[in-house]
Amino acid sequence: MAVVATGFAVGSGALSLSADGDPTSPSTSVADLGSAAAGTSASTLSDTAEADTQAEVAAAEDARAQAPVSRSDSRAKADPLKKDTLSLGAGNAMSRTEDLSDEDPRVIARALLSKFGWGEDQFGCLDSLWTRESNWNPHADNPNSSAYGIPQALPGSKMASAGADWATNPVTQITWGLGYIQDRYGSPCSAWGHSQSHGFY
Repeated sequence: MAVVATGFAVGSGALSLSADGDPTSPSTSVADLGSAAAGTSASTLSDTAEADTQAEVAAAEDARAQAPVSRSDSRAKADPLKKDTLSLGAGNAMSRTEDLSDEDPRVIARALLSKFGWGEDQFGCLDSLWTRESNWNPHADNPNSSAYGIPQALPGSKMASAGADWATNPVTQITWGLGYIQDRYGSPCSAWGHSQSHGFY
């Protein structure tokens, strides 16, 4: 910003100007004019800087308001470990297996019925059938034949198709036995009906 004054004189001392430009009249000094100019300039610069700052803040707010934000973006910020775990893919999912071999064989059989498409209503027939055959004993060994285990597979080694531990594991024996019933009779109640009329299944 330039300061223009009419009627000025430069000397070794301070320059004085009157309102009408008469250098002899006592008025504002050059130092005063400099200070006034500097004050005006600083004030203008301060106003300009403040306006620029406000414009930058407003632009940043607009950009933030227009940026698409999804729930997944927020979730990723809140739980980065979960995001990383989920991004590993289905092959890295954790699963839990439970050993049922020490359970009551009847409990195991109830749990497995649905895997073969049967409801709880079939358990009564299955219970009657295998109570007659082996009394649910996984080590039941028929002395008159080579039938073995809970379902009295004949021979017992047939159950190896369900697992190598067929001779001792009730889960393996029950799984094989339910598969046999499904293939041959369709359901435990049909197998029980056959056993009642023929003495075997």
